[in-house]
Amino acid sequence: MSNPVAKALWGHYKRHPFQIVLVWLGLTLGIALLVGVMGVNQQARESYRQGEQLFSNPFPYRIRHSQPAIKVPQGFYIQLRRAGFNQCVPMDQHRIVTEDSRDFEIVGIDPIAMFSNFRNKVTTPQQSQMMELMRPPFPIVLGEQLARYMDVTDGQYLKLENGKEIGPLKVVQEERIRGTRMVADMSVVRNLYPGSGLTSILCGKMSPQQLVALEEQLPPALKLDRHQSATLEPLTDAFHLNLFAMGMLAFIVGLFIFYQAMSLSFSQRQPLVGLLRQAGVSAPQLARALIVELIVWIALGMVGGNLLGLVLAQQLLPSVAETLSDLYGANVSLSVSWHWQWGLASLAIAVGGSLLACGWPLVRLIRAQPARLSTHMSLVRFSGREFAWQALFSCMFIGAAVAVYQLPHGQTAGFVLIGLVLIASALCMPFLLWKLFQVLGLIVRSARLRWFFSDAAASLSYRGVAAMAFMLALASNIGMETMVGSFRNTTETWLDQRLAADIYVRPSLNVAPRIAYWLEGQEEVGQVWWQLRKELPTETGTLQVVSIGISQGEQQALSIKVAIPEYWQRFHHKRAVLVSESLALKNGWYPGQEIDLPAPMGSNWLIAGVYYDYGNPYGQIMLSQKRWQKFWLYKGQVGLGVLLKPGADGQALISRLGDRFRLSPERVRNNVELMEQAMRVFDRTFVVTSTLGRLTLFIAVCGLFFATVAGEVSRQRQFALLRCMGMTGRELAALGGGQLLLIGLMTAVIALPLGLVLAQLLIDVVLKYSFGWTMPVQYFPFEYLISLGSALVVLLVAGAWPVWRLVKRSAIMSLREAF
Repeated sequence: MSNPVAKALWGHYKRHPFQIVLVWLGLTLGIALLVGVMGVNQQARESYRQGEQLFSNPFPYRIRHSQPAIKVPQGFYIQLRRAGFNQCVPMDQHRIVTEDSRDFEIVGIDPIAMFSNFRNKVTTPQQSQMMELMRPPFPIVLGEQLARYMDVTDGQYLKLENGKEIGPLKVVQEERIRGTRMVADMSVVRNLYPGSGLTSILCGKMSPQQLVALEEQLPPALKLDRHQSATLEPLTDAFHLNLFAMGMLAFIVGLFIFYQAMSLSFSQRQPLVGLLRQAGVSAPQLARALIVELIVWIALGMVGGNLLGLVLAQQLLPSVAETLSDLYGANVSLSVSWHWQWGLASLAIAVGGSLLACGWPLVRLIRAQPARLSTHMSLVRFSGREFAWQALFSCMFIGAAVAVYQLPHGQTAGFVLIGLVLIASALCMPFLLWKLFQVLGLIVRSARLRWFFSDAAASLSYRGVAAMAFMLALASNIGMETMVGSFRNTTETWLDQRLAADIYVRPSLNVAPRIAYWLEGQEEVGQVWWQLRKELPTETGTLQVVSIGISQGEQQALSIKVAIPEYWQRFHHKRAVLVSESLALKNGWYPGQEIDLPAPMGSNWLIAGVYYDYGNPYGQIMLSQKRWQKFWLYKGQVGLGVLLKPGADGQALISRLGDRFRLSPERVRNNVELMEQAMRVFDRTFVVTSTLGRLTLFIAVCGLFFATVAGEVSRQRQFALLRCMGMTGRELAALGGGQLLLIGLMTAVIALPLGLVLAQLLIDVVLKYSFGWTMPVQYFPFEYLISLGSALVVLLVAGAWPVWRLVKRSAIMSLREAF
């Protein structure tokens, strides 16, 4: 008897084919976004552990100058080769900007050194590719994934922003060139960027004795960096955690849609289940058929979700790789392959979420009395009771959120708090709408309006959960728009303040005094500011110490958050420091407190003030120039800020400065160029977050669309009866569309303040304890209007389509089809 029972239950989807799309959509897209984010995060972390790679060969060690703007002398590389360090290869690295303002990384190598060092570790195709770099027309090699991302083909030339063309491009069919880098012969890179020296020297595996010998040969200005993962993984943990949180949010939205679809499916089968029970079918037989159905849906969602997730990860990875390269110098591979851990994790989450979503509707359907299941209004009665229970659970989640907020704040607590607030709001919303429509149905005088609101309340039985998912996605989208927009405006304002000088020069320490003296003698120059910086290792991480002068302009270039009275005078004339906001937050420091600093600075330093710092991954403190000279006379990384007189030609001064002191272009920049580069990096940093936010909203809108279409199709009998009673097509459209518009407007009214609360929590808790940043919340009404308006348009289309199908037929034909 089980087979006929299953056929009878599963035949429901023949009559309601839209529900097939709805059930598959929710679970599949939710799993896809979660798997996509997991894939991106795992691929990035694997790339950290692999370290530097050229032609798939790992280089766990890197020799570079202590000042990033200064190159490693080429003579030192020759010295290493003569000393027998054949596992080391030179690398000259630059950023190129294409004609469409996209910047990429190009790396110059010595193919002969690469081939001789790894002769036994590379394949014949790789050897030929290395040698081809040295022969005309001197190709530039890039990976297949990067070529696809750049939209270039094999043999194509790449036009740069300055009008030059480089190429031809050689696309490697296999992922031998990893990450966002293009590789060329050293001579090609030198033609693009004339100068001597190397960005770094990469070294392969070495024995402990070789490492000791290498460190003994290093000049004082050069340093040996070991494996990337030790430094990159802690720095990028917050970035990856934010990505995973967005993926989980998308999965929860998809789960709500899955719950909505399954709950609607079970509810619509109530009369059928009642008849089967009355015909003698037992509850275990019904349970087996419905559990098999649920297992099939989970399997389909798993397969589709993992396949789509892999595609999504491949599409997101280039943006993530560019972001991590810009922020942290990480070289992330652009190819991603499926891992069984993702499937296992997604299976566990999908099974748990499906049981949570379908457990109660399934139990309710099987345990209900057969007589009640046959009653048409039982669905409405069940829904009203469920909404009341959901509101009760919502109060419990709100209480839990209040309790979590009282605990010490942190990154994990912030995500838990946001999750509790979102779930509480979603659970409470259907009850509020249901009660509102019931009250309006009682107080309005018009019979039509009473029926309109009463019917809207009844329709929440199949619209309520989809509206919850829609509200969650809309609130999260508004929250992310607010957070990213606030951060962008704050960063732009901060950069405007910090980039107060017109030109910035980063020379070597021994040349800096001559450059400063020459600049002070130029007619265009008003002032020259000195800034020295040094990184000190501490038990809690790297501490960056920066010097600052006493001029009024340098004071105005600081973005002070909070300070003691007369902080500037006390900073320069007493034993005092200024502390970056992230460092102060990390250590619980405040202005007026005395702190101890690592040697040689010592103890009893007064914190004169705390300043905003959005551009530094390390904790940072500032010293006056006078104090700096006591500890590090003529030491540290130097930067010069040049203030021009009004009307002076800065570009001409930059040209003369570069020609006279043979400075490479990246060591002399104007503030406009620096601002554009910084904001370009910023926009790329959040492109992944905004993409995930839009995908989440897309899932919710699609879910609400199909749920609405399925629900409206299921009400065709009601619409057909109303049309036979004399209602016109326009009135029917106004009925369906008006209810949807009302539900959408009420959902938006709840989602908008919830999104703003979410943004406040993201800024005050998550960002604050992830990155050490705080900022004022800013609002963007136009963007909110676009998001809400587009979502409401989708709602109206979803409601109008079934009515349009109904109006196209005659009233009697529609009634006959409905029965």
